[in-house]
Amino acid sequence: MDHIDFALLRALQNDASLSQRELAEIVGLSQNACWRRLHALRESGVIKNQTIKLDAKMIGLGLTIFVLIKTRQHSKDWQKKFRESVITIPNVIDFHRLAGDYDYLLKIIVADMNDFDKIYQTMISKVEIDTVTSYISMEEIENNRNIPI
Repeated sequence: MDHIDFALLRALQNDASLSQRELAEIVGLSQNACWRRLHALRESGVIKNQTIKLDAKMIGLGLTIFVLIKTRQHSKDWQKKFRESVITIPNVIDFHRLAGDYDYLLKIIVADMNDFDKIYQTMISKVEIDTVTSYISMEEIENNRNIPI
């Protein structure tokens, strides 16, 4: 990857709807050369997909909750079952395995506490969890920032 590839990636992170012509102009390439580079970036997996960002509050999902989970189970079978149960919950928009005092971090968006309680009840009914600690976001200061390239 060179400075032109990084310029393409920066432009796409800012606005994935840019046309190939617009991208080519931004980075100083012909449209064909721009297409070849984009194709190579997709084929190599650097570009995973192109999406749009939604305003969760405007579509009725105004409550963001960060959930820290601690478990005593660390077997492959438990991990598989836990991961499969969590990824089936569409409101879990980020899911990380951690090093440290807690084992997992989930970012969940819901309409209200009743919705969150349904998700919580679903999670604890599917797998044994030792500790669940939830933090409610009071203000979203910055979300989905671009990767610094």
